[in-house]
Amino acid sequence: MPAGRPAIPPVSALRRPVGLIEEYSPAKHGYLVHAEVPADYEEKERYWVAEGCSEVCIARNKQTNQDEYLLFEPVLSHFEYDLLERLYEDLRDVLILTEEEMATDRRRVLFEKVQTLLKEYGLTLEESSLFKLQYYILRNFLGWSRIDALMKDPQIEDISCDGIGIPIFLYHRRYRNIKTNITFEESALNSLAITLAQRSGKHISIGNPMLDATLPDGSRLQLTLGTEVTTRGTSFTIRKFREVPFTPVELIESNTFDVDALVYFWMAIENNRSLLFIGGTASGKTTSLNAVSLFIPPLAKVVSIEDTREITLYHENWIASVTRESVSEGLGATISMFDLLKAAMRQRPEYILVGEVRGQEAQTLFQAMNTGHTTFSTMHAGVVDAAIHRLESAPLNVPRNMIQALDIVSVQALIYQGRERVRRCQEIVELAGIDPITGNLQVNNVFEYDPVSDTFSFTGRSRIYNEIMEFRGWTREQLEGEIAVRRQILEAMRIQGITDYISVSRIIQAYSIDRKTVLEHIDDLSSVGRMG
Repeated sequence: MPAGRPAIPPVSALRRPVGLIEEYSPAKHGYLVHAEVPADYEEKERYWVAEGCSEVCIARNKQTNQDEYLLFEPVLSHFEYDLLERLYEDLRDVLILTEEEMATDRRRVLFEKVQTLLKEYGLTLEESSLFKLQYYILRNFLGWSRIDALMKDPQIEDISCDGIGIPIFLYHRRYRNIKTNITFEESALNSLAITLAQRSGKHISIGNPMLDATLPDGSRLQLTLGTEVTTRGTSFTIRKFREVPFTPVELIESNTFDVDALVYFWMAIENNRSLLFIGGTASGKTTSLNAVSLFIPPLAKVVSIEDTREITLYHENWIASVTRESVSEGLGATISMFDLLKAAMRQRPEYILVGEVRGQEAQTLFQAMNTGHTTFSTMHAGVVDAAIHRLESAPLNVPRNMIQALDIVSVQALIYQGRERVRRCQEIVELAGIDPITGNLQVNNVFEYDPVSDTFSFTGRSRIYNEIMEFRGWTREQLEGEIAVRRQILEAMRIQGITDYISVSRIIQAYSIDRKTVLEHIDDLSSVGRMG
């Protein structure tokens, strides 16, 4: 028996109830972590991910002169480590739950099982040791193992593991690309990879070693297993997404768009104009698509089509569809975005949202636009000309005369503002038709971004506004009055601090149903947001 390993008798399947273990409270029990930055590091910032249990220190490595992300968790003694390993083994035997336990809080059931095992071992632990065991058992059984703190850190956007024994790299909201002090041995990394796949509802194996999936919290996962594809070993990238999407009000606060641009989207979407958000990786395309989708009228039928689930709507009349890979050869047909889009056309939707166009589904999408369906989508392209060229080229192959059915293109970018990297809308462009002489697509810049002043400007020219005015039978004064009212509502939400997804959605939907009530409560829109 290894030195320090507790003498623990074999454990049978246990079912008798026991009292609850007291849950850890940092205010009452003190901190379990006392992080000390190594001597060759210079501390810049520290913050808690889980107070008392997991602490992050951002420190500059004096040798490399680069910032690093140092994660500190409770340190276990040899005895505590061996006991924890034994608990892992035995919990697998006793975690066969009864129907009553299935309906109970998972943390409570886990704590009770641990308490039962400790009593069976005949062990009485110090309070601090018990809380350390609680932390690691919860982390590994209900959380995400070694990367649990990274998944819970709201400052992190991307988590990247490049292989065995290689430090995990992050994209941090303030410090951008940064190295961590977390590495994996081969067995632990493979085990985590299989867990990530299983929790995504997918299967991964050496025979099928690549996987794109969505984690339960909405984050996007790309995973490769073993050395078949990635020679440095199992790798994964997790693009974290908030459980609730950004709202138009939050995009105003972050200055991704200004209020006039979002009023423009509001008017355009309500009047069935099709949108395309373009930009590079991590430029905020899907974030913007999610946010402006809150402007869809409350009773309109919406169908969304994605390969990994990212679109979230506060909308009842919504069919959310995702692609499916074949389960195995000859069993379970692959269902592509093209298949889903063809099916959506038969469902009589008013709005079709496609996560990203990059294949033959583009032709069907533009056919939908040409037959009167309002569509929103995203695409990788830096500028409008590049987007049009990509649409016309293989594998998308959309004819130019069909592209003119697209109304608005919003160009997004991840840029530097001083030393900070920020997401900005570079321009909003309307497609105005095809020049009969040259055959080129004519475009009209509606909003332009000035990087020097970090502001947006309206050019004063909008085909969409003119068409809305004509369709509604409005005068210019009536159009400007409607724009002013919607600007007032968005500004009131910003000033009153109404940024949560549900409240903003309810206010926008309430305006569509009962404009008078919203305007009567303009000084206290939170009362409208609380309405069911």
